[in-house]
Amino acid sequence: MDALSSSFLSTLPPSKLCSPPIITAPRSTSSPSYAPQLYISSVRIEEKLPASSIPGTTTSTTTTKTPPPSPKTQPPPPASYTSVGVGAKTRGEPKLSTLIFNTFDDIINNFIDPPIRPSVDPRHVLSHNFAPVDELPPTKCDVIQGSLPPCLDGAYIRNGPNPQYLPRGPYHLFDGDGMLHSIRISKGQATLCSRYVKTYKYSIENEMGSPVFPNVFSAFNGLTAAATRGALTAARVLTGEYNPANGIGLANTSLALFGNRLYALGESDLPYSIRLTPGGDIETLGRIDFDGKLFMSMTAHPKMDADTGEAFAFRYAPMPPYLTYFYFDANGNKQPDVPIFTLSRPSFLHDFAITKKYAIFADIQIGMNPMEMIFGGGSPVGTDPAKVPRIGVIPRYAKDESEIRWFDVPGFNLIHATNAWDEDDGNAIVMIAPNILSVEHTLERMDLVHALVEKVRIDFRTGLVTRHPLSARNLDFAVLNPAYVAKRNKYLYAAVGDPMPKISGVVKLDVSNGQRQECTVASRMYGPGCFGGEPFFVAKDPGNPEADEDDGYVISYVHNENTGQSRFLVMDAKSPNLDIVAAVKLPRRVPYGFHGLFVRETDLNKL
Repeated sequence: MDALSSSFLSTLPPSKLCSPPIITAPRSTSSPSYAPQLYISSVRIEEKLPASSIPGTTTSTTTTKTPPPSPKTQPPPPASYTSVGVGAKTRGEPKLSTLIFNTFDDIINNFIDPPIRPSVDPRHVLSHNFAPVDELPPTKCDVIQGSLPPCLDGAYIRNGPNPQYLPRGPYHLFDGDGMLHSIRISKGQATLCSRYVKTYKYSIENEMGSPVFPNVFSAFNGLTAAATRGALTAARVLTGEYNPANGIGLANTSLALFGNRLYALGESDLPYSIRLTPGGDIETLGRIDFDGKLFMSMTAHPKMDADTGEAFAFRYAPMPPYLTYFYFDANGNKQPDVPIFTLSRPSFLHDFAITKKYAIFADIQIGMNPMEMIFGGGSPVGTDPAKVPRIGVIPRYAKDESEIRWFDVPGFNLIHATNAWDEDDGNAIVMIAPNILSVEHTLERMDLVHALVEKVRIDFRTGLVTRHPLSARNLDFAVLNPAYVAKRNKYLYAAVGDPMPKISGVVKLDVSNGQRQECTVASRMYGPGCFGGEPFFVAKDPGNPEADEDDGYVISYVHNENTGQSRFLVMDAKSPNLDIVAAVKLPRRVPYGFHGLFVRETDLNKL
């Protein structure tokens, strides 16, 4: 989730100026080495790929295409690059101003604000399977167990951070450029492709051969760091190295499909339209502003109503209005903004929920914290332990904020919302979401975070808020059958943190179970040294209204840190052990990432 971040602050000199640094990532004691081996090439972490795994020639060039005239696009500037799986990029000589700015950047990174804390030390953050990989053209995969079900006719695409350049200065997990890993399935055969989202940031830095954009999470920790990097950023903008009006985001968090368009999302920027070619390649079409109606940014977690075809979204900002709500009709046309001024100070609103009647927001204890940055040397994004979290409920089709109601919910800090629905003829709502119990560790020590999935009910007539946990396990990245978004659902599938951000398995919860009861009804642990990501549910027969809610498959990428091998797993969602019905051996490892979705072939053909 790139959240408030925009890019790297740290940089490495071009390979023509100095020898490449060697960074050795710490290895697990249970694993003697990776396979394949990682090595540093120029300023990139590369992976040697067996030549036999790349069909035909090894060269595949992705071109940026302009999408149809509506919605309006703002395509990134042309970039010079050639993708060859592990290949090099061709660039011109860097400008003198770039070399000077990079030298000042090195001074800041080495002497003024070096990456001391583990949360921003790239040697720690980018170790093991968090290390980046280069682009991979469409490459055939082997099904090594079972067979791929016929309903998996389409593509599973997952987004995540994958830095274009190896950082030397502070680097946070949320800072990496967005890379999409797509496994396209047709007639039981699978093809893997990995491509960067060609954002404005990516294109500019790729052309210049070095990072130039600043990053909120790792670049401005403390007054001195903020002042020096802020001045350097201003100098880069004033000399024309880049124009922040063209976008500063990473598009590294999630994907969404609505209005017959597929978008790569990151909440610090506008959506980027993408498409998959018939051969399985991924193309970035452009930055979309919906005919000028969307500006600044949009959440990376819009909610799609399968019954109406609408998509509901919001943006948050460091200045009033701190929250703005809006939605898109079934054709993808953006509707007017609804600014929420009753949110009186900036809050970190990463996700939200909808019902058939309402939109639900959580005002949590994470937000802008400039005093901590100035006097405590911390990040401008921090926690306020004295703040009482609130839940705001507004009519789904509100024209203004006059009907919003806020309810205090002490100790409830929502990062991801799973689902919500109406009860009692619309006089109450129920929301399912993981509650971050140790919210102070969310940005600095994710390994100490415990997320407790809770069911929260709000009675509008009495104002009574009731809560109860659904499981004692550390669970997040919970998903459900997409057809049940905004409606009462029975099942959800959640990732097991071991600890976060690593995912050791997936569990199935029955949220209809009563209070004070463990709701886990099925689980699948990946095994020693094996870690996955967010699960995703794919229905066997989505067009059948009589089908059971859990009649389908749970899918995810899983990496074995002992062997260095990644797989794509397909699990039977109805089975008590989430039995594996198919396993696909991937031609190279897929780094851990964030959110994804499955797009059926019929929808891919409409893009």
